[in-house]
Amino acid sequence: MDFLKLTFDKLDPTEISELVTHESCGALAMFAGTTRDNFEGKEVVSLEYKAYNEMAKKEMASICYEIRQRWPDVKHIAMHHRLGLVPVKEASVIIAISSPHRKTSLEALPFALDELKKSVPVWKKEFYKEKDGEGSSQWKENPECTWSKRHQLDNHNI
Repeated sequence: MDFLKLTFDKLDPTEISELVTHESCGALAMFAGTTRDNFEGKEVVSLEYKAYNEMAKKEMASICYEIRQRWPDVKHIAMHHRLGLVPVKEASVIIAISSPHRKTSLEALPFALDELKKSVPVWKKEFYKEKDGEGSSQWKENPECTWSKRHQLDNHNI
């Protein structure tokens, strides 16, 4: 079963782990991507995520399908992505995969994350600590994103 979610609520790793745990599985691999307090020398205070929800869920389902084609013994997959403001130390994305044996879950997990970053239409804005009474922010683009203008330019030598 696939558990796909885009939410403005705080992500709970325990809840997500419980979704994918199954009596037939001896392995659960999980990744949580959290907001860090710095990027390229700037002090980050939070991230903001926006998504094209309908397309994002469709792409997430496609990733799950591909995982099941490559690793047929995967039992459950959870992909939860947070939207809105995400403060430092809180999770923006959690992916969990269960399988009978660890090798399958451990191989499928980085594939799931890489594909999510490549194909799911979620945008991220970084908010930086105020300096001289003025904070700044910047929209960021995943370099892996296949539908981004930067990716297209890099791959077509335009």
